[in-house]
Amino acid sequence: MSDLKDPRVLFAAERTLLAWNRTSLSLIAFGFVVERAGLLIQAIAPAGAHVAQATLTFWLGLSFIALGSFTSGYSARQYAIVLGTLSPAEFPPGYKAKWGLAINVAVAVLGVFLIIVMAIGRV
Repeated sequence: MSDLKDPRVLFAAERTLLAWNRTSLSLIAFGFVVERAGLLIQAIAPAGAHVAQATLTFWLGLSFIALGSFTSGYSARQYAIVLGTLSPAEFPPGYKAKWGLAINVAVAVLGVFLIIVMAIGRV
């Protein structure tokens, strides 16, 4: 438990959460682009040619999306742990510190849904 009674501790934790949020969103976006590159490879391949790279890019893209979703969920968990260690004096009056947590959890859940939709569309 922190005994600093300083809201800067909360804001530092929130900045760290937001940095991880940007990282997870970047990983998810990159995974989506990599996965869609496989469709482009298939589209420009000569008729009747089997393109192994399309399968590779599909799984590689889903892996990046899964990594981004995991990163978002895990950073939300870490932030929740930090919030639990702070005293009420470290929260500014009327400040809702859980919004960042909610956004990270939403990004993690939506990333999982994206994986499911892409996997179903592949079948």
